[in-house]
Amino acid sequence: MAMDFIETVTLTGPRQYILAAIHHAGRRVRILGVTAHPTHIWVTQAVRNLVMDLEDAGSLARIRFLLRDRDAKYPALIDEILGEVGITTVLTGVRMPRMNAITERWVKTLRAEPLDRVLIWNEPHLRQALREYERLQPAPNPPIARRRSTLTSPAPAP
Repeated sequence: MAMDFIETVTLTGPRQYILAAIHHAGRRVRILGVTAHPTHIWVTQAVRNLVMDLEDAGSLARIRFLLRDRDAKYPALIDEILGEVGITTVLTGVRMPRMNAITERWVKTLRAEPLDRVLIWNEPHLRQALREYERLQPAPNPPIARRRSTLTSPAPAP
């Protein structure tokens, strides 16, 4: 699973921060929240809500790692919260966007599709646009299992 902040500006002026998490195996995106002021208390509560949602869905046991960047918006407490349920936090390297490529690609798609094509008025309008975007996304495809080749050696030449 990977987590990242996406920053956008509304027409009324204030910057809005979107906290999103992506489950890598199923490519399922969870928008954890939108705020103009991502305080440590807000981020901690969003991570607690994510853990409760994962427990309710029964998918908490399948998640072992959370990949995130070294942003100062993440309090140290979230590593403890995730550690209590068995999720290890992995920090991306400095200036290594490919380490979190799935999230970076989704952020690019989010910007290109709804955020760059719709004039977002304020925070409630942004929340509505994100809910609509999430609703219209196709269901995530299950990961393709690797198939072993049935041929062990090439056929002998005649």
